[in-house]
Amino acid sequence: MPVSVQTFGTIAEANRALSAGRGAHYMGGGTTLMRAINEANPDVETLIRVTDPQLSQVRLEGSAVRIGAHVTMREIARSRELAFLAPVARVIGGPQVRSAATAAGNLFAEQPYGDFAGALLACGAQVELGDGRRTSVEDVLRSPPRSIVEAILVTPPADGLAFKKITRVKPKGVSLMSISAVVPRRGGRVDNPRIVFNGMADKPARSNGAERALAGHPLSAETIARAAAAAADGFTPRDDSHASGWYRREVAGVHLSRLLSELI
Repeated sequence: MPVSVQTFGTIAEANRALSAGRGAHYMGGGTTLMRAINEANPDVETLIRVTDPQLSQVRLEGSAVRIGAHVTMREIARSRELAFLAPVARVIGGPQVRSAATAAGNLFAEQPYGDFAGALLACGAQVELGDGRRTSVEDVLRSPPRSIVEAILVTPPADGLAFKKITRVKPKGVSLMSISAVVPRRGGRVDNPRIVFNGMADKPARSNGAERALAGHPLSAETIARAAAAAADGFTPRDDSHASGWYRREVAGVHLSRLLSELI
């Protein structure tokens, strides 16, 4: 069956078409959707596109940075306002992928292609939807909305974002897993840490065990060891062509320990 393409000038028009159209899919960069089209996936009948230039803009909104849904990894890697996310964007695929892959598209990428979404989750980012709602990245990952993502709003963490990608082929190979960590400290103790693993579940997810082990304690070798021991708690990673679930569980704590040790 041929795939039709509908192009709209506004997000509101496109959002109505997406909601009404059976088999309709929104197309941003197309790095994952084109694969489904090339494989003649029968679920893809219509592609919805938007030409609104706001979707390709990065701008400051108070203390937050507003990332338009169509902003690419290449643009993120070059943006002064998004310098804290540049190390993540730079290791997503090769130059061709980074020139097409978008910030919003990574929120819906199947595992293991969710490194940027994991970093946004660690930063506590918010998502603006085409239907006017605003919700958290965590909610979008948990339950993808039937609405176009218009923008992502993220506040640069005061204590920085730590990121580590584990891959067999450096620097652009597919992740076996990646870890994003925001570890604020107040009065010498860790306060409200956010530790996110990509590759340990169906979507990027927080390591509740590691966060509990860190919260309220000095960031010391002993605290890091406790966090590493609890890193895989609650995760059931799957087997794939890159690594087994058993291997991922075994090495999660090792890599978290190495990442956190760099913050001491």
